[in-house]
Amino acid sequence: MQEKKLTSVSGYIFVIGALVCFGVAALAANYNGALLAILLSLIGVFLLKGIVVIYPKEGMNATFFGDYVGTIKETGLRWVNPLYSKTKISLRARNLNGQTLKVNDKMGNPVEIAAVVVWQVSDAAKALFEVDNYVNFVQIQSEAAVRKLANSYAYDHMEDETSSVTLRDSTGQINEFLEKELNERLERAGVDIIEARVSHLAYSSEIAGAMLQRQQASAMIAARRLIVEGAVGMVEMALERLEKNGVISLDEERKAAMVSNLLVVLCGEKSVSPVVNAGTLYN
Repeated sequence: MQEKKLTSVSGYIFVIGALVCFGVAALAANYNGALLAILLSLIGVFLLKGIVVIYPKEGMNATFFGDYVGTIKETGLRWVNPLYSKTKISLRARNLNGQTLKVNDKMGNPVEIAAVVVWQVSDAAKALFEVDNYVNFVQIQSEAAVRKLANSYAYDHMEDETSSVTLRDSTGQINEFLEKELNERLERAGVDIIEARVSHLAYSSEIAGAMLQRQQASAMIAARRLIVEGAVGMVEMALERLEKNGVISLDEERKAAMVSNLLVVLCGEKSVSPVVNAGTLYN
């Protein structure tokens, strides 16, 4: 079912016509024209029954004995066939603050995830006739899309080093995937997704402590690796400069001792206390 426009006319003319009918009916009743008064009153009621008020960003679906006639989106005081059954529907943007879900990510780790979705009805006919309750439909399909999102990607690169997209590190791409998935699911209900983004992401409470320790260990290893790489570079530079400037000539054993001492100084977490050697390396 596709939305189609229903033509309506200004309601002010019919309001005036109804008032005229009531006025003439009152005069006819005073001059013993009871039948004419009743007829004019019925015409006035019929005219008023077709009056509807359409607010901005609002639509009204009309049906005639079960058949869909069309949708009115013209704002203001309008008049349509009084025999039509009319149902209003909001076309304004709405927020859906999804509840936090516990889902397994691509690697099987339980994570907590939630999303915020901004949506609006674009096709009033689909929203009213294609699904039973379009608001509930949006809520359930949004939850299903978030679950699929979490199942499709790992939490971060620490879980899947080969993946180019993860839930935590690829926010823009993840939000685009969620928005696309929602548009595909909600197209049947005549709903457009304006924005969709992940609002909450964390490891589930039962593994959060272990994952935090793992992240800390990984950060410490990365920091140590960087320190060692820098220290080795500084030692190489020191030995090269000493030999180049002819400050001292070192054999392999003394080079090894100097390298050991420099690495201890550069890589140690605490400040080093120097030890003065009064003799030689061989005594």
